[in-house]
Amino acid sequence: MFGEVGTQGRQTALRDIHLTCKPGEFVVVVGPSGCGKSTLLNIASGMIRQDAGGVLLDGVPKSVPGPDRAMVFQDHGLFPWLTTAQNIGFGLKMMGVPRSEREDRVQDALDMVHLGQTGRKLVHELSGGMRQRVAIARALVMDPKVLLMDEPFAALDAQTRTLLHEQLQEIWLRTSKTILFVTHSVGEAVRLADRIIVLHAHPGRIRREIPIELGHPRNFDHPDLAGLVHLVRREIEEEVNRINAEAGDPWKPQTPDDLDAAYRNLGGGI
Repeated sequence: MFGEVGTQGRQTALRDIHLTCKPGEFVVVVGPSGCGKSTLLNIASGMIRQDAGGVLLDGVPKSVPGPDRAMVFQDHGLFPWLTTAQNIGFGLKMMGVPRSEREDRVQDALDMVHLGQTGRKLVHELSGGMRQRVAIARALVMDPKVLLMDEPFAALDAQTRTLLHEQLQEIWLRTSKTILFVTHSVGEAVRLADRIIVLHAHPGRIRREIPIELGHPRNFDHPDLAGLVHLVRREIEEEVNRINAEAGDPWKPQTPDDLDAAYRNLGGGI
């Protein structure tokens, strides 16, 4: 999909990033805080312009936002004075799509995220998970080639997040959209990704690519997932330890084997 080099202000945020997303692939980017994950998405969307390199979509250079790349943010960003249906159809209205076609496409998007009966509700009448589903529907209704998702489930409780993981898999299998997804959650990455990109930090560079060779819809209780979580978490921990050491802070969490025997029964109950 694209390859780029980006900077943010005077500090280099990303360097020598060469990343290709295959059509219909679900790619998840993880890494330490400040490694440039969101900057990468913003460059892909055209909201930030890189200092060097370029963004390509099907071989065509992209430098400004467009309907072929839709973004879903951590904060849903819905207009509180509009209904659910009006929020979803806002982009179509701005593009001049006729009302009848707009209404049909909005209803299809609502049905896709299992909110078919909520079109007339206002934002304050929706739960947090429902609001994020509306935000996803707002992106999907534009029929983008690429769906960019910046920690869209980070603010949700664990049960709602798991439900939306399942629904996002369903939507992805139905639409075959290319998805580039950023998260801090290793478990989320392993649940969803075809391929995980682990970034170095300061500046952001690709540290490792980890393919996830498990089918979709994915069984979240599959025994192989635990090993993959451990692998990805170890990569990120090693990077965090490297950053801390360079900053003069050599502290790192102890493994259970390092703990004194006196602490091993902590939490054992009464």
